[in-house]
Amino acid sequence: MSEQSTDAQTSATNSNAVVTVAAYLSLLAGAALGLLALAGPIATWIGMADFRMGFGLLQIVNAWSDWVAGITLLVAIGIFVYARNKQLGKGGFLAGIALVGSVIAGLAYIVPETFRPPEGTPAIHDIATNPDAPLQYITIAPLRADAANNMEYGVMPGMEPEEHKRLQREAYPDIVPQEFSDSVSEVFDRALAAAQSMGWEIVSADAQIGRIEATDTTFWFRFKDDVVIEVTPTANGNGSVLNARSLSRVGRSDVGKNAERLREFFELL
Repeated sequence: MSEQSTDAQTSATNSNAVVTVAAYLSLLAGAALGLLALAGPIATWIGMADFRMGFGLLQIVNAWSDWVAGITLLVAIGIFVYARNKQLGKGGFLAGIALVGSVIAGLAYIVPETFRPPEGTPAIHDIATNPDAPLQYITIAPLRADAANNMEYGVMPGMEPEEHKRLQREAYPDIVPQEFSDSVSEVFDRALAAAQSMGWEIVSADAQIGRIEATDTTFWFRFKDDVVIEVTPTANGNGSVLNARSLSRVGRSDVGKNAERLREFFELL
């Protein structure tokens, strides 16, 4: 074998080694970000870390995952093109490995993005259809004994209740009492069915007074948010009006989740 052939073979071997390393590094980078995205919520679930630490990890993931997803995708494409040109037998496999890393990094980017509030979302965690006379929690009250957030509407450190009302009304002008031409009993039944279909834990449901109290658990961090609903006759007695309130147990800002929950509930009605 000539010296030139030996050099060419050595160069090809080295190039193939670089391609292999690049593929596995892409997979490793994507998997690391994926595990980091899951670490925050899981640590919070099992009580190993405060939710603030969990959000901190998601911020790190959010800052890097889109870049890693883009770079590893380019690596996957580069490996595929190289493998076709050099007729590398395991090129498709290596390109697939790099692509898996890109997909995982992309999914890791999506998780923190689900917590990004829409523009203009206020840092509040208590939403009521009637801020001037918010519904009060009764059955759920004992369950919130250790909750960081109190049950007084608009009472937050550094914020007056009137400011809280203003922020809610500006951000969520559609969160208002819901009026129906149907009877109280009919609307109550629909409200209970809607709450159950949304997966809420029904703590109490009293058809006689048209009142429901329930707890909703968020998906990623398993936050407990409490909902109270009350259906009463309209002033003229020709229909009914439904009021509701959704309150987080922890966190100064709910990133818009309580309003989103009530909107979904109203749509189901």
